[in-house]
Amino acid sequence: MTTTVAASLTEAGQIAPTLSPSQVRCQPNTERRRIDVRELHEFDSGHLPDALHLSRGLLEASIKTYVPDRTTPLTLYCAAGTRSLLAAKTLHDMGYTNVATMTGGLTAWTQQGFPVAANDDLTAAQRDRYARHLLLPEVGTSGQCALLDAKVLIVGAGGLGSPAALYLAAAGVGTLGLIDFDTVEASNLQRQLLHTQARVGMRKTASARVALNALNSEVVVQLHDEPLTAVNCADLFNAYDLVINGCDNFATRYLASDVAVLSGTPLVDGSVHRFTGEATVVLPGQTACYRCRYPAPPSPENAPSCTQAGVLGVLPGIVGTIQATEAIKLILRQGTSLAGRLLRIDALAMSFSEYTVPRDPACPVCGEHPSIDAPIDYVEFCSGVTSVAQAAHP
Repeated sequence: MTTTVAASLTEAGQIAPTLSPSQVRCQPNTERRRIDVRELHEFDSGHLPDALHLSRGLLEASIKTYVPDRTTPLTLYCAAGTRSLLAAKTLHDMGYTNVATMTGGLTAWTQQGFPVAANDDLTAAQRDRYARHLLLPEVGTSGQCALLDAKVLIVGAGGLGSPAALYLAAAGVGTLGLIDFDTVEASNLQRQLLHTQARVGMRKTASARVALNALNSEVVVQLHDEPLTAVNCADLFNAYDLVINGCDNFATRYLASDVAVLSGTPLVDGSVHRFTGEATVVLPGQTACYRCRYPAPPSPENAPSCTQAGVLGVLPGIVGTIQATEAIKLILRQGTSLAGRLLRIDALAMSFSEYTVPRDPACPVCGEHPSIDAPIDYVEFCSGVTSVAQAAHP
């Protein structure tokens, strides 16, 4: 016999206790977690402060991710009380043992004059464009607004910078800065997806802006047609929230790490060589910097550039996409970043390895008694590199 909605509501009412809006307000979200089971557009128009949005249709599939402990006290609410009762029965059937509903839903809450949080900072077009982000509680409207407000600098519009920039633009990062002084060459097209055959000979930054604005015209693309040097790096890093390093040159890599530490700017670092890629995150004052990992650079013969050694075309796409993911997580303040960890990819074996990267107390940049307190020119330090500016983009 098919169970009717009325019968389900009756059964749910017997299972789940009810709380008045006053009772819910007196219990902070840390004591009883508030869950809004309405649809996303309803949630965005107004919801209880600190409420988690899990629409009733996604509840069964998502609840274990956000509330793994089935003894956690939960308070469900909807617009008037019906959907939250049905949702409470669903959770009860899944083994959740402490689920209550709020009588009268948000309607009763607002009638009593209690505070309501609203997410109304996105246009209709933005809600449509970023709809799949908005469905994720870790992103939602507030997270998408954070992405729209973010400013990310990408060092190098080449193999790593291409996928990173494309995915950040697609995600809605509001301002992307590109620093590069090269022009597009035919040999770049095997891996540098920002550029096309028709734009060979164009400055890479200008070519990149064409591609990024074709993907998302709302993104502000700021061009820095210059090398990263000890003279300009501090001003550049200070103008952005975080930096993605996509160069393939030891002098520039050391410089980028130093200035990240000195300016307090998070750095998402990546590199590729033949069939191997690496990615990590440097959080100034918290994690190891590049000098901690490599106190001295290898000799040029032991670390040839991609121009000399080659690189599998898809590998920068993998590493650059990881860098974009880490940048988005940092902006959203979600998840566990690669801070303090080095992720290594072996494309031939299709294996991923992870290594802990400890800080070096004797590091001259981020150690207990640093001796480097300003950006320096790394040409002599990195023997065989003729100019800090010469970043060979992977």
